[in-house]
Amino acid sequence: MGNTESVVVQKRLARFRPEERPVVEGVFDRLQGGAGGSSGAPGKTQAGKTLTLKMLQSSVGSLAPDSMVRRIYHCMCSIDPGMAAHTASGKTSASSVSGISQEQLVIFLADTLRGTAEEQAPLVMTMSQNGTGAAKVVTCVQVEEFLQDLITAVVQILVTRERLQGWRPERMGDSSLGVKVLAEHMCSELRLSEQGECDVSCLEDWIFRVSQVSLYLEILVAEALNVPLTGRPAPTLLPPCKETPWKELRCLLDLPTLMFLAPQLPDSYSAPWRLVFSTQLHGESFTRMVAGLTKRGPTLLLIRDTKSHVFGGLASHTWEVKPQYQGDSRCFLFTVFPRLRVYTTTGYNQHFMYLNQNQQTMPNGLGMGGQYGYFGLWLDSDFGCGHSRARPKCTTYGSPQLSGEENFTLDSMEVWAVGRPPEPEEGEEGKGKKSILNADLEVQAMMEMTGKTLHSQGLREPEEDQK
Repeated sequence: MGNTESVVVQKRLARFRPEERPVVEGVFDRLQGGAGGSSGAPGKTQAGKTLTLKMLQSSVGSLAPDSMVRRIYHCMCSIDPGMAAHTASGKTSASSVSGISQEQLVIFLADTLRGTAEEQAPLVMTMSQNGTGAAKVVTCVQVEEFLQDLITAVVQILVTRERLQGWRPERMGDSSLGVKVLAEHMCSELRLSEQGECDVSCLEDWIFRVSQVSLYLEILVAEALNVPLTGRPAPTLLPPCKETPWKELRCLLDLPTLMFLAPQLPDSYSAPWRLVFSTQLHGESFTRMVAGLTKRGPTLLLIRDTKSHVFGGLASHTWEVKPQYQGDSRCFLFTVFPRLRVYTTTGYNQHFMYLNQNQQTMPNGLGMGGQYGYFGLWLDSDFGCGHSRARPKCTTYGSPQLSGEENFTLDSMEVWAVGRPPEPEEGEEGKGKKSILNADLEVQAMMEMTGKTLHSQGLREPEEDQK
């Protein structure tokens, strides 16, 4: 950029550490392929050199859909290096004809990687219009389409850069469907005008409140344009996953859903996610499910009913079989499909978690929220059926009906342990002790009949399904 460098660009570069500035300035030459009249030193590009759409596609195309690359290109072309303003007029300017200047690129990098919500809002406006808009507003549909491209790119980066943390997308749910529901959820936070439109101030407010917008944009720009900055570590979007039998499993979760759910968990739940129960692997057995739930620490329950609704809940504490409510205000209910939503506690009551079995006078089953007979989420001990009764909302979580029908039939279910398991109590099975599964089968049957949980049973298949 040399002597023509504007005051605006200098201020943008000042946001980066001294050792980062040559990296930021050198992105331009690298995207050009290091050829074509460059002096070879970062920031010393010859006058008149520009970055074309084809150059951007060649560099970024493997990590983002072409529609997202074009959004980035049109956005950078709209930047006025003198004023750092973004023209969303839709008119073809001289810069958009000739390509992107190095100053435009540096301003774009600074605003996406180190910018405020006020500075990022015009960028999102321009990228949502995708070079076709002439108004100073965007519709919710336009923002949602931009988000779908952005989230798709982030998922593609996670896969391409092998940052999956042990998850296997080919054995999980449809990411394209997850992209749509995540984009819809993020758009639901927009505070539109009475005309259903969104101006720059609306986008600024939204970006400030919905932190994923800036986060995903930062990941896309840093990874796709290969800007290795030392100022902060690369964000981890997925929780680690261990000990999962992927060959036998078709997981109910998909990557975008994981990207949404993981940040909802308390910060203390940092242990790798572990699959402790699945109807695909272990059958429709309430006894087996209880064995998978108990002594596992915090767990995430995921249910799909026969109407294709997917929903569940987070249990903040390890489950105990007893005729009382348990848990605390960190519990929540959620839906995954057809909408992605989380419902936290209202403070109305403390009916967070309930698990009971083999009782004559109290309900037998698993419940979260509400009250006996009217749970926000209930799975009967007979297994295979349950209810989500919320008229109009669950008293504990403020959630609506989660399932396709009030009384639902279960299609499949998974339970993931998401926190540290509790310390084993004194006298519990330890190393060197013989498991109850290897002991007398009559003793095992007696323990189950009296409601005792076989903690050592783990995930091994029983000889017969126990319903």
